[in-house]
Amino acid sequence: MTVRIHSLWLMPAPADEAMLAGIVGDLSSRFGTPLFAPHLTLQGDTETPPERLEQAITAAAGAVETFAEPVSVVEGSDAYFRSFYARFAVSPALATLKQGLDPESFASFMPHVSLLYGPVEVAAKAAAIAEIDARLAGRPIRFDRIGIVTSGQDVPIADWRVVASVALRSA
Repeated sequence: MTVRIHSLWLMPAPADEAMLAGIVGDLSSRFGTPLFAPHLTLQGDTETPPERLEQAITAAAGAVETFAEPVSVVEGSDAYFRSFYARFAVSPALATLKQGLDPESFASFMPHVSLLYGPVEVAAKAAAIAEIDARLAGRPIRFDRIGIVTSGQDVPIADWRVVASVALRSA
């Protein structure tokens, strides 16, 4: 029997999701990189059964109201899944969600929404990061739900699927 790998994603509200998806799409076209849904990973690559994950996200979502968090900076790295991303501070809401869902990884938590996966030419990437940083730095992104996603480093990006989601408490 194949174990299904899942991740827990904090999802942007529809208007911000559409805006971020537009950026991901533009960058994907520009650099020939994979398309993916914009998200903030709260826990990645877990073998925990979906039923238990749904209980966990229901509890976590009940503890946090829908919130907006400003983008601190847009930056890049050499990591495939963090090649180019919008970074956020560890706000009280983000800390509560991370501690509730993945406390073992809290010390290394770096909240971010990736905008591009994979290696691209350094100078072109730096120019794109500066361009997107000018658009996003300081801009609040509203988050409104947590998703359980069939995804992981060993799951092809084209096969990633949200299998369940739970809304955060209404503000």
